[in-house]
Amino acid sequence: MKALVWHGTNDVRVERVPDPTILNGRDAIVKITSSAICGSDLHLLDGYIPTMQTGDILGHEFMGEVVEVGAENKKLKVGDRVVVPFTIACGGCFFCNRELWSLCDNSNPNAWMAEKLYGYTTSGLFGYSHLTGGFAGGQAQYARVPFADVGPLKIPDGIPDGQVLFLSDILPTGYMAAENCDIKPGDVIAVWGCGPVGQMAIRSAWLLGAERVVAIDSVPERLRMAKEMNRAEIINFERDDVFDRLKSITGGRGPDACIDAVGLEAHGATLDAYLDQAKAAAFLATDRPNALREAIFACRKGGTVSIPGVYGGFLDKIPFGAAFQKGLTFKMGQTHMMRYMKPLLDRIERGELDPSFVITHRLPIDQAATGYRMFRDKQDECIKVVLKPH
Repeated sequence: MKALVWHGTNDVRVERVPDPTILNGRDAIVKITSSAICGSDLHLLDGYIPTMQTGDILGHEFMGEVVEVGAENKKLKVGDRVVVPFTIACGGCFFCNRELWSLCDNSNPNAWMAEKLYGYTTSGLFGYSHLTGGFAGGQAQYARVPFADVGPLKIPDGIPDGQVLFLSDILPTGYMAAENCDIKPGDVIAVWGCGPVGQMAIRSAWLLGAERVVAIDSVPERLRMAKEMNRAEIINFERDDVFDRLKSITGGRGPDACIDAVGLEAHGATLDAYLDQAKAAAFLATDRPNALREAIFACRKGGTVSIPGVYGGFLDKIPFGAAFQKGLTFKMGQTHMMRYMKPLLDRIERGELDPSFVITHRLPIDQAATGYRMFRDKQDECIKVVLKPH
């Protein structure tokens, strides 16, 4: 089969690789009909996530048709159309039983790696380094899905792939980010980053009752999408002082909650942002957290900072004194996917949501490497790329 394979920093290639096979009775093999490039994938391309190995298949946003089912899998049958969540969960451990699916104790075969870095293991993730299990990803023609009696969500016929594909990651991720804000009537929510997750967080904030949503970025097409398609007020951080604008918008109080949808490769126009870039380039820092610093500083007293943006290592010069003195609440983490997929599918079926608005480019899998570069370098007003493997 064809798949997008990692060979090193800034080196991904479409190659022929062996087809996946059933390894466990709860597995399924999915023929992929649509896959997407996620902003988190760019951290792999840029070499920020450790334990990648030459030959790893990328991709964690995908859906398709079940073509083979393990003997112990009673949930799925051949021919089922499914969306596959990016997190892998066993369904039976302490954390799965509490719907903390992304914290599953049993789905990461390389738990020892995560334990050394984080103290405890993460769940397994598709296509996202050996730190999270080394599972082959979904930017391919076929994928093996472990614990396929837990994760995949069956999709009714008649709904286009584009409307449901993002149930695999960015829609639940943006929704959980907004839900973590504990939005009350009248709340003002500020969102750093107008990429795909940021756009979903903005739309979710409206769904959950926000009175105003403010979007912060510097890329014109992303700001335009946030304003024209998601009704957000916008701040271009290259032109305006974000803190001053947010204080002005909120009458001096600050946003009730701040969402950092940027993560470890943040860009900025402030001194700390330039220092982050220099230190990361010199391997003196693991992450560039200037968006998080800004969110902490801008959030109102007693407010919430919600973090769906991926961080991988150790953060430098975080204003924790400000967080403490203001009594901020922090909520973060990989998305507990299975908690959100079915309710969000119901919203899509009722016409309340159509996440396909974020798609700007559709490419055959043979052009996946071009899609990565286009997305990373923000060429041709690229915001979201969907790949067609067949």
